[in-house]
Amino acid sequence: MAEAIAASLPAQSAAPTIAAPVHEAIPTSMTKYIDVEADIPLTGVQLDGMVVSKILKHAREAPASSAHGLLLGLDLNGTLEISNSFALPQYSGDDDDKTSKMSARYQASMLRSLREVQADDSVVGFYQATTLGAFFSQSLVETQAIHQDKLRHGGVVVIHDITSTARGNASFRAFRLTSAFMDAYKRKNFNSASLAAHKLTFTSILEEVPLTIRTNPLLSSFLGSLAQSTPSGVSPAAVSSESALPPSFSALQLGSAGLTRNLEQIAESIDHYRVEEGNLAYLSRQIARERAKADNYVAKRKEENAARAAQGLPLLPEEDVNRMFKIPAEPSRLESILLLGQVDAYAKSLSGAASGGLVKMYAARTGGNA
Repeated sequence: MAEAIAASLPAQSAAPTIAAPVHEAIPTSMTKYIDVEADIPLTGVQLDGMVVSKILKHAREAPASSAHGLLLGLDLNGTLEISNSFALPQYSGDDDDKTSKMSARYQASMLRSLREVQADDSVVGFYQATTLGAFFSQSLVETQAIHQDKLRHGGVVVIHDITSTARGNASFRAFRLTSAFMDAYKRKNFNSASLAAHKLTFTSILEEVPLTIRTNPLLSSFLGSLAQSTPSGVSPAAVSSESALPPSFSALQLGSAGLTRNLEQIAESIDHYRVEEGNLAYLSRQIARERAKADNYVAKRKEENAARAAQGLPLLPEEDVNRMFKIPAEPSRLESILLLGQVDAYAKSLSGAASGGLVKMYAARTGGNA
């Protein structure tokens, strides 16, 4: 009976198989319409506390001001959130092509490793350590120009001043290239006319972006465990011998070694600027001589043609002056502008250091008289 009832029932249909989802890449022509964040202008930079620690550690361990690396994160609602970074190694050698290839391979390897562990791997800029606040250089401008042209929001360069940090005031500033400078850079034209047209000086090459530092709870707990108050009944010497952050009195030093170094850098930058200006003046005189020869040739040919026309003779053909006289192009004045920026930065650093030194000396003299 049961078998007859089962036979009369309709056969159960097999469960439908769900097709696997197919992900198609977004066409390049449609990304600008889908990427909403790209239309929001960049208004600020948020630097994670762990990134600050990494930059400080790298700047302390690297020789001089050669510490630099890439910044990773994302941009959200006009804020560039930098959540990670890694240092770039320094390759010694004179072969620039080989050095750039080795650096590119290292960057690709690091980004691939970060992607495998599901960490932030989106490059949003780079950082550069500097001394005495002078960060104007040809390499920094060229690197930032490449980032600003390739990255979505142009990226930023975070400048860390080692000298200011050694004086007890950690310095982190974010910059971007101005639109006027980018227009001149794309045209590869930094002659006098272009500088005047774009109103470019060393103060209008970079624009500063507001920067804030966000400290996560884990880093706050770590720093709190390093800086502990001295327990009662225990001598400070015993605590300082075991503390991870021993007391430092470098900010109270009254020596003038920093001021002397600052003055030396100012004098050196001024010498480089004078040499650069001398080279520009020599090239300008050479251009003027060649242009005068061309103008004299054109004027002489016009006089000859006027005389031949008066005699009824056929006119001489007008030849291409540019092919006959190799008039060199006007040299770029970018290096000269960057050197002026270095002199200005050294002067500002000297002013700040001298002001702080005067206050310390006055305080020390007042305490001694008391």
